[in-house]
Amino acid sequence: MKEKLKIIKIGGNVINDSEALTSFLIDFSKVNGLKILVHGGGKRATEIANDLGLQPKMVEGRRITDEANLEIVTMIYAGLLNKNIIGQLQKYRCNAIGLSGADANCIQAHKRIVIDVDYGFAGDVDAINNTAINVFLENDMIPVFCAITHDKKGQLLNTNADTIASEIAKGMSRDYEVELIYCFEKNGVLQNVNDETSVIEIINANLYKELKNNKVIAEGMLPKMENCFEALRKGVEKVIIGNPRVISDKNQKYTTLQL
Repeated sequence: MKEKLKIIKIGGNVINDSEALTSFLIDFSKVNGLKILVHGGGKRATEIANDLGLQPKMVEGRRITDEANLEIVTMIYAGLLNKNIIGQLQKYRCNAIGLSGADANCIQAHKRIVIDVDYGFAGDVDAINNTAINVFLENDMIPVFCAITHDKKGQLLNTNADTIASEIAKGMSRDYEVELIYCFEKNGVLQNVNDETSVIEIINANLYKELKNNKVIAEGMLPKMENCFEALRKGVEKVIIGNPRVISDKNQKYTTLQL
């Protein structure tokens, strides 16, 4: 029987809210068993890019990354945010190690092929290095991944954090029974974005298509949902979406994804 592994992705406005992030990290530090944390940080990177006079461009929730913006997201994701998270987790006696995909060759990617949109230095994942990640887990270190990957040719790439979480979950499902948890500021996928109580508790592939066609799900939620279903198709045991309290409160409502 495979050992259980939780892969938890934190993003959205939680990253920008120091109080909410601290509360989440305290709860994360108390999660029993093997675990991996993946964090985003797009909003913080956008704020700093704007301060520097660089206006980030987005298409269907995905950032177009030119050379200047790649430098910014690398500094923010792999530097400021990642190390602040690691520092807090160490405070809470959680022996975490901060990683990009380039560290220990954990996540290899390639520059996204131009079809309709040129996403610049955006990366699509090719492979997860299970061996390297297992070294950390087996030595009681908690991997904390930011949203930077590499192509093994010296080029760093900006990769959607939801995608990274999904790809790690798929890769590690060969060795573990994986539960993938996406945490953000909402209580789950909402029928009405202005009503926090309108959580859609179960979404299967057919309902997802219907919600997408009716514009209930749009923009930034689309990549997250696509990654959820891809993870389920590739062997991940369970995928849920909810606010950060889902990792500590059994009574908290959330959305479960099913094929």
